[in-house]
Amino acid sequence: MLRTLSGRLALLLFCALCAIVAAYGVLTFRGSQVHLDEANQKLNRDLARYLVDANKLVRGDSVNQRALAKLFANLMSVNPNIEIYLLDDDGTILTYSAAENRVKRTSVDLVPVREFLTGRAMFPLMGDDPRDPSRRKVFSAAPLPLQGNPEAYLYVVLGGEEYDSVANMLLESRLLRTNLQVGALAAGFLILAWFLLFWSITRRLRRLNARVEQFRRGPLAADMPAAASSPAAGDEIDQLDITFTQMAQRIARQVDDMKQTDQVRRDLIANVSHDLRTPLTALHGYIETLLIKGAELSPAQQREYLETAARSSQRLNKLVSELFELAKLESRAAPLEPEVFSLADLVQDVVGEFQLVAEQHGVLLRTRIDADLAPVLGDIRMIERVLDNLLQNAIQHTPANGDVTVHAAREAEAVTVSVSDTGCGIPQDDLPYIFDRFYKARNVEGENAQGAGLGLAIAKRILEMHGTKIHAESVLNVGTTFTFSLATTAFPPDPSDPTSSAAIPMT
Repeated sequence: MLRTLSGRLALLLFCALCAIVAAYGVLTFRGSQVHLDEANQKLNRDLARYLVDANKLVRGDSVNQRALAKLFANLMSVNPNIEIYLLDDDGTILTYSAAENRVKRTSVDLVPVREFLTGRAMFPLMGDDPRDPSRRKVFSAAPLPLQGNPEAYLYVVLGGEEYDSVANMLLESRLLRTNLQVGALAAGFLILAWFLLFWSITRRLRRLNARVEQFRRGPLAADMPAAASSPAAGDEIDQLDITFTQMAQRIARQVDDMKQTDQVRRDLIANVSHDLRTPLTALHGYIETLLIKGAELSPAQQREYLETAARSSQRLNKLVSELFELAKLESRAAPLEPEVFSLADLVQDVVGEFQLVAEQHGVLLRTRIDADLAPVLGDIRMIERVLDNLLQNAIQHTPANGDVTVHAAREAEAVTVSVSDTGCGIPQDDLPYIFDRFYKARNVEGENAQGAGLGLAIAKRILEMHGTKIHAESVLNVGTTFTFSLATTAFPPDPSDPTSSAAIPMT
C-alpha cells in the first residue's frame, strides 16, 4: 500500500492529523490549566489578606498560634483544596496546615510573593509548592503586621494535593473517556474521508499511468479517445491527460505518416525501376545488336536500330526529367513566382505548339475562349506546364479523327479552363487514383501505356501550390474532361504547405 501515491498521502495525512490532534490536545489542556489557574488566582487574590484580618492572626508582636491552629483546622475541613503556610521574612516555613510528613520543602521563594503583593503582577503568577519541589502553583499571600519583629507572610496555595486528586479523578472519569473515544472515532472518519478523496484524485493518475504504459508497449492510435479542444479546462491532472492524449495522437499520426511515406518510397523505387528498365533494356539491346552485328546490317536497318535506341533514350530522359520535376514540386524546392498574365493568350500559345503533334495523331485540336477574360494571378511557367501535360495526355489517348477541345470561361472571380477529349475514357473505379504517381488506367493499351504516369501528378501538385484543385470527369468510350480554375484577384495558400502564407493579391 505504501508503494502507491494514495497510500503515501493517506499515511502522511494520518501522521499529520495525529500530530495536529496531539498538539491541539496538549495546547488545549495546557491552555485550560492556565485559564483555570488564572481564574482561580484572580478570584482568590485577597483570600490570604481576608484570613489574616478575619481570624486575628496577629497578637501584638507575635503570631496568634491558637487562632492560626483553629484556622488550619477549619479550612482543611471546609475547603481542603487550599493549603496554608506561615513564612518568615526569608521564606522559611514556620508552620503549615498539612501533616508533617507531607511537606517536602523547608522554605519558599519570596520573589513571586513580593511581586504578588505589589498588586501589579500578571496572573497566573506561580509560586513554590511546599509539598512537591518539582511543581509550582498559583497562590494568595498577605503580610502579617508584626510589631518590632521581622516581617512574616501568610502563604496560601490555591489548589493543593486534594485539588490535584480531584482533577486526576476527572481525567479518569467515564465522560472524559467517552469524549476521547468520540474524538478518536471522528478522527478515524476524517482519515477515511481523506483517504477516499486521495484515492479519487490518484485514480485518474493511475488511469493515465496505465495509458502511458499501454502506449509505451505498442501503438495506441485506435484506443486513444479524442482530446479536448483546449487543455485549459479542468485541473492539472485533466490538463496532463489532455496533453498526453494530444501527444499520443500526434505521435500515432507521425508514425502512420512515416509508414505511408516509406510505402510510397518503396512503390516509387519499384515503379521507377520498372519504368527505367524498359527503355534501358531496349536501348541496351539495340546498341548491343549494332555492336555485334553492325557489319551484317544494311544501312537502313542500322538507321532503324539507331532511331529506336534514340526513342528509348528520349523516353528515358523524359521520365528522369518528370521525376526530378515532381520531386522538386513535392519538396517545395521550386517556389512560385506569381505574376499577372492573360490565361487566354497562354492557352492560344500552348495549343499552337501542339497543333503539329495533334495533326500527326489525326486529332482535331481546337479552342473555345470566352471574350473579355480577366487576367489571372499565377506562375505562368508552371501553368504552361499544366496545360502541356493535359494536352499531351488528351492527344495521346484520343484516337484518329477524334477531337480535343480547350475551353476557357469566366466564372465569378476566377477563370476556368477545361481540356476535353473524345478518347477511350477512364473507368469510374480508376478516377480517384489517376492523379497518383505512376498510376495508369486499366484500359490503357499499346503506345498509350508507355507513359510513366507522372504528368497528371505534376499538374495536380502545381495547381495545389496555386491553392486550387483539378477535377476529372469521364465516360468510357465517350471521352474525358479535366477542369481547373485560377483566381483573377488572388489565390489562397497551398493547403498542403504548412509554411504557405496568406493569399497573394494582384498588383
